[in-house]
Amino acid sequence: MSKPEFTAGLNLAMKIPKAQYEATVAFYRDTLGFDVKEDDVSYAPTVSRTHSVRFGPNTLWLDCVDNYSQPDLWLQLHTDDLDAAVGKLADSGIHPCDEVEPLENLDSRTHWIKNPAGVVHLLAESG
Repeated sequence: MSKPEFTAGLNLAMKIPKAQYEATVAFYRDTLGFDVKEDDVSYAPTVSRTHSVRFGPNTLWLDCVDNYSQPDLWLQLHTDDLDAAVGKLADSGIHPCDEVEPLENLDSRTHWIKNPAGVVHLLAESG
């Protein structure tokens, strides 16, 4: 098995309860003055609405999740070898948890994982 390389991705996702969603979008758009655009959510069946925010070199996704009671922050990682990365993570007790959010129609190989504190990461093979 090759030794995989991990790098930070450019996407951050803030999962926001429906009751706080509009105020959160307004905070980034109106209070902070960031460019906020509503985007398509057909790829993520657990997300009812999403807005993207240019957040420096990153994209912050504001995802409305109707059944959440508190916000959650999700991060993105890239690897050059997804199979080797999954093996290395398994050796550390970290296993894919793709059930957290089924993804459809993606052009890349991915898995959801959680760090030991429970923070969700999208692990995507770059290449």
